[in-house]
This record gives sequence, structure tokens and C-alpha cells, in this order.
Amino acid sequence: MGAVVWPEPARDQKSRDCRPSPAASPPVPPPGLSRPDTRRLITKPQNLNDAYGPPSNFLEIDVSNPQTVGVGRGRFTTYEIRVKTNLPIFKLKESTVRRRYSDFEWLRSELERESKVVVPPLPGKAFLRQLPFRGDDGIFDDNFIEERKQGLEQFINKVAGHPLAQNERCLHMFLQDEIIDKSYTPSKIRHA
Repeated sequence: MGAVVWPEPARDQKSRDCRPSPAASPPVPPPGLSRPDTRRLITKPQNLNDAYGPPSNFLEIDVSNPQTVGVGRGRFTTYEIRVKTNLPIFKLKESTVRRRYSDFEWLRSELERESKVVVPPLPGKAFLRQLPFRGDDGIFDDNFIEERKQGLEQFINKVAGHPLAQNERCLHMFLQDEIIDKSYTPSKIRHA
């Protein structure tokens, strides 16, 4: 069925503006079709608590405070993951854990394997930055760490914001358990 075109109201020819003439009546829709309802929804007045109180449902995840630890081939960077939420599916309303890039890779592979969620890509692995004899600190360069931190924050917010991913045990372990049990049995989380 094609688009319905409503007839234009009559125009007052003496006036240059596009207002309908006072004598014009509203157009009548063709038989069998009704005019869409354009009235505003009736809402209750908003009080100060509604306007400035916490949102009804929120999930805030910040990736911050990168720290590089270790020496030589055992050197790596960890990132602080801070979660604040009032979603009932999460057991803790506030939590802070430290994760490294390989933990994000683990989470991504678990979600791809166990859920029906299309998982976004992680920021790149930066193989060229790991080559020896570079003029900078490679993957430990401050600018690279900052870019990676921003990419990891975008990744985890996209993943954790998906309602189906929120049911996955691996996401809850990643966000709220101090140590990730990588030998866990995959399962769904039930609402608390």
C-alpha cells in the first residue's frame, strides 16, 4: 500500500503567508483511513526529585587509571574498571576491579561463544608497536595507552549496555569479581 497524502487546506490568496484561511475546514480522510492522533500524551507534573534525582535505570562504566607493571617480557598495563548501577541484575551497585587487555580479549571470546550478542571489536592489538628498536615506548607509550583506554571504555559500555549480554555470567565476573575464574561454567544470571 502506498503512502497516504492528506489534501492541503485552502489558502487565503490575499495573504503571502501559508496560514489556512479561517473559513477552511480541516481535511477529511478518505473512507477506511483515520487521521493519525497528534495530541500530546497526558503526563503527570514533574517534581524536583523526578527532575534531579537518579535516573530510573542506569549503568555507568568508566575505564581509567592505567598502570604499567612488570619488567621486560612480563610488562603489561592494567586499567581500572569502575561500575555504578542500579540495575537489579547486578549483585553490586558499585564495584572497582583492575583488568588488562588480555582480560578484555577473554570476555569478548566468551560472549561470542556463549551468547547471541553481536560483540563489537576491541581496539587493535598493535603488533607493530611491539617490535624492538622503536624510537618510542611502543605499547607502553602514554599516547597509545590513552587511545587504548578510550577504545576499551567504548567496547565495555557497548557490551554491558546490551540487555542480552547483561545476563551472561562472564560479563558479571569481568565487571565485579576481583579475580576472573576462567574455568567457570558458562551460565545466565537471574535477576536478583
